[in-house]
Amino acid sequence: MSPEPQAIAAPVVVAIHVAKGRRLPMRAVERVVAEAGRGLVGDRYHGTRHRHVTVQSASELAEAAERLGSRVEPAGTRRNVTLSHGAVPTRPGTRVRLGATLLEVVRKAAPCRVLDDEIAPGAARALHDRAGTVLRVLEGGDIAVGDRWEVLDGGA
Repeated sequence: MSPEPQAIAAPVVVAIHVAKGRRLPMRAVERVVAEAGRGLVGDRYHGTRHRHVTVQSASELAEAAERLGSRVEPAGTRRNVTLSHGAVPTRPGTRVRLGATLLEVVRKAAPCRVLDDEIAPGAARALHDRAGTVLRVLEGGDIAVGDRWEVLDGGA
């Protein structure tokens, strides 16, 4: 009798970072409030039209680090939420649950050249297609380290 396949655990939040302003250092927090239609309270993009939350995956950061030959810290990418593993959907309109919030994919997050200065030369290239996703907050609530990530429709 062959063993039953093990279910892969759903991704969870392993880090949350916010910055009060552009180019200001990212600050690690255990919990953040996401407001519907506004974004993360205390983050530089709070109140913008569509760029409410950025989400990346630790497994994709590990791939980028391997390509770069240098460690890529979650805060170094300037993304808000880092998931434990898996791919982050990039198709616009895809909805996801993150803790108590409902989010919708806006677009892929493009790595900027500033990362070459912040992380290491070539970081932007290594993060191409691994830099996460920009989402808008449809239903607000708290997001905390340990919260589960669930793709509700579609993906990729």
